[in-house]
Amino acid sequence: MRELWASGYMHNRVRMIVASFLTKDLLIPWQEGAQWFWDTLLDADIANNTMGWQWTSGCGADAAPYIRVFNTVLQSEKFDKEGHYIRLWVPELAAMPAKWIHQPWLAPSALLKENSVYLGKIYPRPIVDHNSCKTRALLAYDKIKKMNLKKNRFF
Repeated sequence: MRELWASGYMHNRVRMIVASFLTKDLLIPWQEGAQWFWDTLLDADIANNTMGWQWTSGCGADAAPYIRVFNTVLQSEKFDKEGHYIRLWVPELAAMPAKWIHQPWLAPSALLKENSVYLGKIYPRPIVDHNSCKTRALLAYDKIKKMNLKKNRFF
């Protein structure tokens, strides 16, 4: 979000991760994220923005990926192993070794102190547990799917 605010741009992979986190981990309606992106993206396009948010949240014309819930940590480790992106946009973690930069809250306390990372002060603690949120989101989607199946029966 710092990159988006500072530059008006965000890589598509990061856009999808943000959209997944907002709509699936936090269960915030996709329209709120779409509005923020529309207001801040320099390359905002009404169709791409709207359809991208709908696709990621699993409610668009191609809603098949509703079961895909991006794990922000795994995405970060997969696409930015050394943490270059994090070091650029989250400078309070810049000194952290690559092994811990994706999950500083799991790092040994001595290492955090050595790198001046104070959880809850310099860098926030996680606001949600991804695995619990994923389960909750998938249950919510399953409930909606079952409601729609019942509602759309013609016999």
